[in-house]
Order: sequence, then C-alpha cells, then structure tokens
Amino acid sequence: MPKAMWEGTTIAASDKCIVVEGNQYFPPESVRMEYLEPVNRTTVCEWKGVANYYDIVIGDRRNPGAAWYYAKPLPAMSYATASG
Repeated sequence: MPKAMWEGTTIAASDKCIVVEGNQYFPPESVRMEYLEPVNRTTVCEWKGVANYYDIVIGDRRNPGAAWYYAKPLPAMSYATASG
C-alpha cells in the first residue's frame, strides 16, 4: 500500500491512489489533515489545473509546500488518471 511519510510519521496511506507523472495522489479520506497547514501558494499546470499547497508540520519541524492538491482538476487530468 502506498504511503506518504515524513519524519517517521504517516501522512497518508491508501491502496486507491492515482499515479500522475510519478506522483501518488491519495484519496482525501486517506490523508491525516492534522499534519497539514494550508499555505497561500498556488501553481498552475496547463493540463492539471491549479495546485494548492500545504506545509507538513510535525512537532516543531516544518516541510514547506510538501503536499498539494488540485481542488478542480482540468478535464485533461481526469483523462490522465483514467488511462493510467
């Protein structure tokens, strides 16, 4: 089962991930949101859409912008995830 870990802590785990460009995209319900803090940062991909970022925070350690999601993926992203 794919896991996202940092500092020895599991941030997300699921056997229902989608792989896009080598990145595991976890279903929202598999992400432990208590370790994520939203930040005011976005980037734009012409075929995936707007990515929103989180810092991962565990104790006094912070990994800036280490997690991201696409709130409204573009149609091309849907095609890429369906075709594998």
